[in-house]
Amino acid sequence: MTPPDGLAALWPPAGLRLRSGDLELRWPDDALLLEVAALAGRGIHDPGAMPFTVPWTRGTPEEVARSVLRYQWAQRAAVEPASWTLELVVLRDGVPVGLQGVSARDFPVLRTAVSGSWLGREHQGRGTGSRMRVLVLHLLFEGLGARAATTDAFADNPASLGVTRRLGYRPDGVQDLVRDGAPARSLRFRLDRAGWEARPAALRPEVATEGVEALRAFLAVDGPGGDVGDVGDRGGVGPAGAGPGVSAPTPP
Repeated sequence: MTPPDGLAALWPPAGLRLRSGDLELRWPDDALLLEVAALAGRGIHDPGAMPFTVPWTRGTPEEVARSVLRYQWAQRAAVEPASWTLELVVLRDGVPVGLQGVSARDFPVLRTAVSGSWLGREHQGRGTGSRMRVLVLHLLFEGLGARAATTDAFADNPASLGVTRRLGYRPDGVQDLVRDGAPARSLRFRLDRAGWEARPAALRPEVATEGVEALRAFLAVDGPGGDVGDVGDRGGVGPAGAGPGVSAPTPP
């Protein structure tokens, strides 16, 4: 594990990295965030669809990119033990392809977090959606000692629902939300620790992490967990053939 740089030493989320094969999740600096904003501006979903409650993907490429920057900058400053959101850039072969987020309230007590994500449309259909979710679940369960992970998606988002079901989540209720001024059904799912530990070999890729131990201290998380180095989770290669992985109906 490399020593933290000046920023990561003061703000441990900035030193977070998770890698598995050609896929990496990392905290974005401004240069990387600009690339991700431009990616979102080029499109995430069919113009006739809306997988988010807040329609931030509508507008010119510049407007969409600015909404990404605005949201990401706000989330950076809001990380504290009582309430946090970690927004991690997804890179495949070093190229930004999307964002994987995870949020929690009172995590030191409840040990539960909710994930949401998106992939640039040009990078969908390549198996990345499931793999990036496995990486963030590895962070939650193996790194931060989570008891459960939740997610949700609109009923008309089959790609996201396919990723969720493929990874062993169980239904956890429904909720009617307002989307574009009309009601839309959102399906909730939950994966507890027992379900995570019972996952098949195909969902046990080798994972290398950096910065998890410092992040645990920053988030006031006690108990088992920490960096797993180059050994990571034992098992085979991550699954292929996943859908786009545009997950929970939240902002980018």
